[in-house]
Amino acid sequence: MDRAEVVHNNFITSLESDDLPSRVTNTTLAESGLTQTELIEIFESQILSRQLDRTSRKMQARGEGFYTIGSSGHEGNAAIAAAFRVDDMAFLHYRDAAFLIQRSKKLPDQTPTWDMLLSFSASADDPISGGRHKVLGSKTLFIPPQTSTIASHLPKAVGAAYSTDLAKRLEPSQMQMQTDSVVLASFGDASANHSTSQGAFNTACWSAYQNIPMPIVFICEDNGIGISTKTPGGWVEASFSQRPALNYIRCNGLDILDTYRAARVAQSQVRRHRKPAFLHMNCVRLYGHAGSDVQTAYITKEEVESAEANDPLLHSARIIRDAGLLTNEQILTLYNSVGERVERVAIEAAKRPKLMSAKQVMSSIIPPKKESLALRPINADERKACFGSDWNAMKKPQNTSRLLSWAISDLMLQHRNIVLAGEDIGPKGGVYNVTGKVHSRFGSDRVLNTLLDEQSILGLAIGLAHNGFLPIPEIQFLAYLHNAEDQLRGEAATLSFFSNGQYTNPMIIRIAGLGYQKGFGGHFHNDNSLAVLRDIPGVIIACPSNGHDAVLMMREAVRLAQEEQRIVVFVEPIAL
Repeated sequence: MDRAEVVHNNFITSLESDDLPSRVTNTTLAESGLTQTELIEIFESQILSRQLDRTSRKMQARGEGFYTIGSSGHEGNAAIAAAFRVDDMAFLHYRDAAFLIQRSKKLPDQTPTWDMLLSFSASADDPISGGRHKVLGSKTLFIPPQTSTIASHLPKAVGAAYSTDLAKRLEPSQMQMQTDSVVLASFGDASANHSTSQGAFNTACWSAYQNIPMPIVFICEDNGIGISTKTPGGWVEASFSQRPALNYIRCNGLDILDTYRAARVAQSQVRRHRKPAFLHMNCVRLYGHAGSDVQTAYITKEEVESAEANDPLLHSARIIRDAGLLTNEQILTLYNSVGERVERVAIEAAKRPKLMSAKQVMSSIIPPKKESLALRPINADERKACFGSDWNAMKKPQNTSRLLSWAISDLMLQHRNIVLAGEDIGPKGGVYNVTGKVHSRFGSDRVLNTLLDEQSILGLAIGLAHNGFLPIPEIQFLAYLHNAEDQLRGEAATLSFFSNGQYTNPMIIRIAGLGYQKGFGGHFHNDNSLAVLRDIPGVIIACPSNGHDAVLMMREAVRLAQEEQRIVVFVEPIAL
């Protein structure tokens, strides 16, 4: 049978027969910190999320919709949204529709029902992606769109979290977040095992262990299964409850009072102490992974029905009924009225225009240009003081590394939002000394020595760019990019595309590459595989053949990033 309709009928029958599940926690309304009005509001967000899931499947059956990976069973995340500010940037799991709906209530004139139905129908009027993909996102709600199914958005969430306190000290002119904001990053229990997410957790803890501010809340929505592979019982808690510098907080996502209580604790602690937290929310997965997924091919019917009996909407109905806020009949009236409204709106959303040509689809791959930043005026005396003993050396021929070092320093004098990041780029000067003396000129706030993890280096850069900085990360060798290339291809280069140009992450990625090393190194130090970069839409590749051109290219790369919001990969030939 259609499990969406089974769950729907179970909800109606359970309320009509007053057969609601028992409470799973003892958290009271007073202990949660919610008011009665707020509790009803969260429940309404859960209902709307559920009815949107049901309608998405009906739209697909009619040939009017194209996305059926829903949020059913995860609706407890609406309570998390209620506990945080609207300007706490949120990088969301794809099952977080209830979160977006609840957050939309924090601002006037939001239309989440209409917006999400436009997205289901791939309409060009979809306000976040313009019909390119069903993503959860909103510029006004501080939710950059994600398509990540393997938690590949976590490294950039860590970078965005780092940027908040850095902004206190450097004050980039186009800062997006408040300096006391926290960052949220949600994901599934299966994705927590991916190398990308493990790198993000490690980077956050590595930073916090050194008392580097890292105000991020990792939200693990644990439904116990990844498509068909079960998560071992107790694995998530065992993996994360004892990590250094990470505050582990547990809540039951079936109980919105308990979830809100835990989310408030996480919010308060992270905002105050600027250290990461891991909010572990258990939940259930209803309807299977997606519309085409037949759960009984890999789990028993009894297991399917056990999850359905723990429908979080039934648990919320129990809490609200027992609190004397609504009767079962009133809850059913609310549930049905929301469903009818969603179906009416869906009929209209399906009529809205679609993208009709390849040119329209691809129009947002290239970010929109923005108003040029006023360059900070630099006089000769200031330049001379900055370059010190190198000032006189500029009159003599130099190799490419030194010319680039001077160019980067000169650009950093003019552009106060430029931040360098990478392994060994500080006092050592990077793998080929391109950043030699730059650290002594500008300090550790603008020349960041990172841990050895290319995914985290690129994620840091993407996150910094989300908050008004212009990052210039270094990857030591082109071959070392390969384990992290999805951060470039799947995250950075697609952001403008999936947000219809509303979100961008301009940056310049410096990579030493091409062949030169003699007698050692093999493929790790001699790598000509520019193809890995060449075929990423929207990315610009710069590869100079001499030092003079290298300086001009670097200056143009900064202009492209600052004025045209472009992503530039600057390949520095080792032989030069």
